[in-house]
Amino acid sequence: MSAGIPPTVYTMFAIYKKELRSYFINAIGYVYVGVFLAAAALLLCYTTLGSSSYRTSTYFTMLIFSFIVLIPLLTMKLFSEEKKLRTEQLLLTAPVRIWEMVLGKFLAAYTLFGGTMLVSCINFFPLYAYAYEERAAQDYVSVHIGPSTAQIVGCTIGVLLIGAAFIAIGVFVSSLTENQLAAAIITVAIIVVMLILNLVNNFIDVYAIRFVIDWFCFMSRFNAFQNGYIDFSAIIYYLSITGVFLLLTVRVYDKRRWG
Repeated sequence: MSAGIPPTVYTMFAIYKKELRSYFINAIGYVYVGVFLAAAALLLCYTTLGSSSYRTSTYFTMLIFSFIVLIPLLTMKLFSEEKKLRTEQLLLTAPVRIWEMVLGKFLAAYTLFGGTMLVSCINFFPLYAYAYEERAAQDYVSVHIGPSTAQIVGCTIGVLLIGAAFIAIGVFVSSLTENQLAAAIITVAIIVVMLILNLVNNFIDVYAIRFVIDWFCFMSRFNAFQNGYIDFSAIIYYLSITGVFLLLTVRVYDKRRWG
């Protein structure tokens, strides 16, 4: 054990490295990164570039909806594979705290998600290059030309937070079944519901029901980020959802260990 590193951090980091490495031992990590980057590039072409504008809010909205497919790719194997390979008992009997195991697996999935998301931001460089050429071609510019950096940064932060919440949901679902396909399908269903609640709310006339549904809406809280603002209440909400589902996963394995 390295000097100065607390045993808890060392154990969690060991699990984190193992899980992160496992994504690239088989094809799933490469498939995820390839599909994500391809989807991001195509969505930018068909939204921002296709409309001959610099506004990126539609791009980020569509990117979030692509998580319906992308997030389950990351999370379906995290605990389901342990059950299928019968290595779950080794984890439960090892001198490892449950929360260290859960957090290590979550952080591995989130690192791959967040890293790929940040790499996809390279797609915005052509927008800035084109805006620079357009400004240089004009003698006098009375309005802003180019993408809104505040909007891009705000949306990126919002997407990273939403991704964390969805990954935590996927981790929880994966802890409930040994069938990876079942874990993926259930995670897809939950993400779909969370994303379309905002649309469903438009058809409900009862204020009390609308208020309750609106509290669970992911997309309605994303509006501030789309306008280039940092909404701290939305940040707390997304982090709370993340924490709740990670805690539920810990409780599932606490029950299995001592049940």
